Amino acid sequence: MFIMFTILVYLPNTCPSALQELVCPGAEPRWSFAELIHAVVLMAHAHSLCSFVWGCSLNPEPDHIGGYTFQLPSPSHLPRCPHSPAHEDGRQELVDGVMEVEVLMQRMVELQQQEEECTQEEMVTRFERERSESIPTAVVRGAPPDLVLRLVEEPEFRYEDFAPRGEQSPPTMRAQDYSWEDHGFSLVNRLLPDMGQLLDEKFQVVSNLTYNRMAMHEGVDTHTLRKALWNYIHCLYGIRYDDYDYGSVNVLLERSLKVFVKTMACHPEQTTARIYHAFWRHFRHSEKVHANLIVMEARLQAALLYTLRAITHYMR
Repeated sequence: MFIMFTILVYLPNTCPSALQELVCPGAEPRWSFAELIHAVVLMAHAHSLCSFVWGCSLNPEPDHIGGYTFQLPSPSHLPRCPHSPAHEDGRQELVDGVMEVEVLMQRMVELQQQEEECTQEEMVTRFERERSESIPTAVVRGAPPDLVLRLVEEPEFRYEDFAPRGEQSPPTMRAQDYSWEDHGFSLVNRLLPDMGQLLDEKFQVVSNLTYNRMAMHEGVDTHTLRKALWNYIHCLYGIRYDDYDYGSVNVLLERSLKVFVKTMACHPEQTTARIYHAFWRHFRHSEKVHANLIVMEARLQAALLYTLRAITHYMR
């Protein structure tokens, strides 16, 4: 089960081998499929919740390494003179931020009105490009502190980027072949009815959640942006939707947002305040937390899909 736990954290697409060891008859009592799904749901929730906590830019306690400290305000935090260079820079930054929001809103409208249809080959190419060229983690990996190492058996086990195009990489999971709506929900609901229904409602709530607001604008349809976030996270884990144009991801998700999403979804312990504050600079914190919820639930669903697909194949 420890191996299964580790795989679910970083490489959920490689879970079939670990699954076989748990359900095959042997020296140790085997797990029932209902017990295994129950355990996987609990583990996947713990993993995704860790991403959410780190992604909200929560600070460690003072007695932890890197914990916050209490400091008096520095002179740089005192009110600025209205005509000082620093004040003028702040006004220019505000203007630039407003323009960034306007550009993003215009792109969303254009994508919603777009009637161009791409060939299936082009759609696959765009997905592969997005998957293989996904932005690398910006933070240098350091050794976990001793406080953490005491609880970790394989600290070197980490998420691995997909290989560049043309090189060997794990196979893609086509959502049309195995999705939560058509396959995963049915399996969980059959073995654990209450849990299947709760998970489905949870995914639906986060997928449809919106305040129709973007930064200083209200009455905005954010569906296109929310869908791009969800599909980008699944793309990081090798899940492809045949009917989705992954060119939209590059249009709607700025580089700093991609860095944040990938760090939070794949290396949550490396999330920093700098990464958190670098994207959507003029959005409310509540809007960033909304994005964190999408990352958390999309990551949870990706881990569940790989495991449930392996269980479905094993049961046949």
